[in-house]
Amino acid sequence: MRLTIATWNINSVRLRETLVAKLLSEKAPDVVCLQETKSPVDLIPRKLFAELGYPHMVARGEKGYNGVAILSRHALEDAGQIDFCAKGDARHVAAKVDLGAVSPIAIHNLYVPAGGDEPDPGANPKFDHKLKFVEEIAARFAKPEARSVLVGDLNIAPLENDVWSHKQLLKIVSHTPVETEGLSKAQTAGGWIDTTRRFVPESEKLYSWWSYRARDWAASDKGRRLDHIWASPDLGDGLSGAQVLKEARGWEKPSDHAPVFTEFEL
Repeated sequence: MRLTIATWNINSVRLRETLVAKLLSEKAPDVVCLQETKSPVDLIPRKLFAELGYPHMVARGEKGYNGVAILSRHALEDAGQIDFCAKGDARHVAAKVDLGAVSPIAIHNLYVPAGGDEPDPGANPKFDHKLKFVEEIAARFAKPEARSVLVGDLNIAPLENDVWSHKQLLKIVSHTPVETEGLSKAQTAGGWIDTTRRFVPESEKLYSWWSYRARDWAASDKGRRLDHIWASPDLGDGLSGAQVLKEARGWEKPSDHAPVFTEFEL
């Protein structure tokens, strides 16, 4: 069977519920993982999503901050959450997707801290939090369970061509060596497959985020690839496609992130 998983930092699910509805209606992925929902769980527009064919949801939320949710056409089993760095915030949720006759898929949806502006963990507690969060990802997901997928806004552009200018962004949070090395360590520790780069060579520029600060984000195209879908090694042979839906960055009142998709043949 074919299964399509999407991840999208929506930057307020209630403010942008029409954009989520547009994605569900027009692109119809089987599972959508949202980050930065900025909403208590009971205020997420669940009825609207159910009417569009996504009756299943697991989520963790906070008022005005963070928040992660998994929407699905298929039944979901809530698989809990990890309290990264013991902060008590809503930055992770997990679920198992019931695929009937096919073995289930475990999904971990993550929202890694942005890290502030100063790439110095001693001077910037937000950056220190981010580095420790990534260290915990490496430790906790070093032995991924069978048939598992890790997705989310990881807030790091790990490769040279994941940013518009490798040289100019080496001292900018999201692409500093300590961050990229940390994320690479986490990926390598679990043998995780970067599914997007499986289909788009590392020699090609690829972004999923464009700053609101740019007057014309499309013309300047100064992006970063901050949003990722990783697959456990046993799912590698089933990968059949991946894309970044860049057009969504140009929708009315958009998120600054674009949805990222991966397709599996299971």
